Amino acid sequence: MQAFTPKPFSRAKSPSLNALRAFEAAARHQSFSRAADELNVTAGAIAQQVKLLEDWIGCPLFQRLAQGIKLNKEGRLALPMLSKAFDQLSDAVTQLQHLGKPKEISIAALPSIALLWLSPKLPRLSALFSEYVISVTALEHPPNLQRDHFDMAFFYLSKDARSSTTLSLGPDELLPVCSPAFAQKAGPLKTAQDLQSQRLLHDASWRHHWQLWLDFAGFAAVDASRGSVFSIYSLALQSAIDGAGILMGRSSLVAHALETGQLVAPFDVCMPAPDELCLLLPEGSPFMAMQEPLLRCLKA
Repeated sequence: MQAFTPKPFSRAKSPSLNALRAFEAAARHQSFSRAADELNVTAGAIAQQVKLLEDWIGCPLFQRLAQGIKLNKEGRLALPMLSKAFDQLSDAVTQLQHLGKPKEISIAALPSIALLWLSPKLPRLSALFSEYVISVTALEHPPNLQRDHFDMAFFYLSKDARSSTTLSLGPDELLPVCSPAFAQKAGPLKTAQDLQSQRLLHDASWRHHWQLWLDFAGFAAVDASRGSVFSIYSLALQSAIDGAGILMGRSSLVAHALETGQLVAPFDVCMPAPDELCLLLPEGSPFMAMQEPLLRCLKA
């Protein structure tokens, strides 16, 4: 009798990692385009990989709608399994990354926060974590700390966007700021009428802040849409310092310029910002145990 020899497992019969990752990101975001942004590919590539996975499974995982996609029953069953698997894979990669390397703290931050708020605090952070090497990466959006290999992150978050490992660094305020020379040349800057003829400076991401502040101050007559718009906050700030106009500032980002006299706040009205500067930590972060000295260092 011929002995039975089992056939070796063929990895070619399994779906590709790209297909699994594309589906997981699309399912989590409920969007091919947002999944594409996360994975740095095109939405068409995401759709193609998802279709390959659906063909391999033998059934669709999404409802294709006129306005986008929606997970069906099979997709909802598949998502938690894959999300857990990718989280575990990310943890393993993070541990491998530290083998044979010096201890490192990798920080992600909004570019304006990294340049204007975090940079002056780095010497204190380095002293607090003297056995670590600190690196900083500027990102426009908060990373997924369970997937991306960052130890902490600094971003502005509203209360409903925070997790149990998000630590607020205190409330932020919105206030108009300009250079002392600009304020002197413009004359009294106290009322809505005083603002009507002045150039407003906007950061593109926070362009709505001028309207929020004007409504809060009761300056309904001022057109919040006019003025210069900058895609980089530090450029808008430098333009205000150079006397180009009045910037709607965030207190956390303009504090140094106000303290050094580069800017003044001509109006008495400060409005609470709709979000706060926050420290984001991954679940299970060892730095949660050090949050008291860490927060003291960051707030100093």
